[in-house]
Amino acid sequence: MNDSPGAAVLDVWCDLQCPDCHLAQSDLAALRERFGETLTIRLRHFPLPRHPHALAAAQAAEEAYAQGRGDAFVAALLARTGELGKRGQPVLLELAAELGLDAEEMDTALIDGRHMLMVDADQAEGAALGVTGTPTYLIDGQRLDGGASQEGLRERITGIAESLLSRSA
Repeated sequence: MNDSPGAAVLDVWCDLQCPDCHLAQSDLAALRERFGETLTIRLRHFPLPRHPHALAAAQAAEEAYAQGRGDAFVAALLARTGELGKRGQPVLLELAAELGLDAEEMDTALIDGRHMLMVDADQAEGAALGVTGTPTYLIDGQRLDGGASQEGLRERITGIAESLLSRSA
């Protein structure tokens, strides 16, 4: 997640147990490389009911951000969507330990639900905007659904971002 405000903002609604969200990471990396700090990319949580560990994963990601390693945690977790689906919460705690996070504090955060308001707020906002699957992108008021296919989305996002940046220049 990037919190510094750029000239353009791309919100990405993501389910951290979703294989399509993992595949979208290469597009997001290309966009970061292309636009640098002029494009703010914000992770927004949208755990899907069909992924039983997605809600815990979203809360764990927020705890990882609180501990200063959120981006690394999200990237590593998305690379393990299959393992998360099979093993559940132990994957979250193992990954936290591997990344040097306080796994005990993460476990406590999952128990006490301290990050649920953030996750719920993201999900509610996404639902209000018509998000039904993941990944879903919002840039300049335009919603782009990537759950069915990522094909052509990077190019569409690039065009919209370039237009936004040219207007703000």
